[in-house]
Amino acid sequence: MSNLTSIESPVVADTTSTYQWNWQGQPLSVAYETAGAGAPILLLPAFSTVSSRTEMSGLAARLKSQFQVTTVDFPGFGDSSRPRVDYAPPLYRQFLADFVRDMFAVPATIIAAGHAAGYALNLAATVPNGVAKLVLVAPTWRGPLPTMARGQKPWLKGVRDLIRTPILGQFLYRLNTTPSFLAFMYRRHVYSDASKLTPDLLAQKRELTQQSGARYGAGAFVTGGLDPYFDRFEAMAHLQSLTIPVLVAIGEGSPPKSKAEMLALAAVRNVVSHTLPGTLGMHEEYPGELYGVILPFLSGG
Repeated sequence: MSNLTSIESPVVADTTSTYQWNWQGQPLSVAYETAGAGAPILLLPAFSTVSSRTEMSGLAARLKSQFQVTTVDFPGFGDSSRPRVDYAPPLYRQFLADFVRDMFAVPATIIAAGHAAGYALNLAATVPNGVAKLVLVAPTWRGPLPTMARGQKPWLKGVRDLIRTPILGQFLYRLNTTPSFLAFMYRRHVYSDASKLTPDLLAQKRELTQQSGARYGAGAFVTGGLDPYFDRFEAMAHLQSLTIPVLVAIGEGSPPKSKAEMLALAAVRNVVSHTLPGTLGMHEEYPGELYGVILPFLSGG
C-alpha cells in the first residue's frame, strides 16, 4: 500500500451536503460534510439513540489539515431523513457500499465507531478494493437489549415492532429519551468523565431524539435490529480475511462484555491495537488521544 498522503485530493471547504439515496423504492436524504485536502477519510459515528456525525467533529477537525475528511449521518439518524422503513443490516450494508462507491474516486480509509465499525469491517471484507485502511474505534456488534438478555431473543422483535406503533410506541420511546435517562446512559456507558456532560451537550443530544421518525432507527438499534454480526466469530472471520492495515482502538473503561469483544478483535494477527482513555464514546470524548494513535497509522506505508 502506498503512503496515503501521496494521494492528493483538491482542497474542500467545510460544507454540509445531501446525498440522495434510494432504498427499495423509498428515497432518503443523507446529510454529510466534507473538509480538508489529501487522501480521503470517511468518519462513521456510532449507532445509538443520539447517533450523529457531530460525534466525529473533534477527530475531523484534527485530521482535515492533512486529509480530505467526510463525516456522514446514517439514514434514520442525525440530520438524515427518517422515514418509516425497516432499519436493518441489509439497508446499512447497501448504503455504505453505495456511499463509498459514489463519493470516493480512490479507496478511502474508514474510521468507524461502535456498531458502525462492524459495517465498515463487512464492507472491507466484501469489497476488497473499496477500502484503503480501517480504524475500528470501540467496535461493538451487539445492541443494548441483546447484551442485557445475553443474546438475540424472539421477544426483541416484538419490542422493536411495538416501538414503531403510533401511540404506545411513542410513549415507550419518550420514556427512554428523557433528559435524566440520557444523562444516566451517558454516565454509565458513553463518557468516562461525567464533568464533560454539560447541560448544553445533553440538550443537543436530546434534540436529536425529538425529530420526527427518530424512534424507528433508534428502536431498531436498542433491540438489536441493527447488529452487524450474529456473533464474534463472524466478525473475526471477516477481520482475518483482510489484507489491508487495520487499527483497533479500545476504550479502557468499556463495559466488560463489550471490552472482551474488542480485545478478541485486537488479538487477530497483524491488527494494530491501542487501549486509550474512555469507554464506548471515546471517539467523541477523547478525540485528541485517538488522533494521536491514528495519525502514525495513517501516515505509515
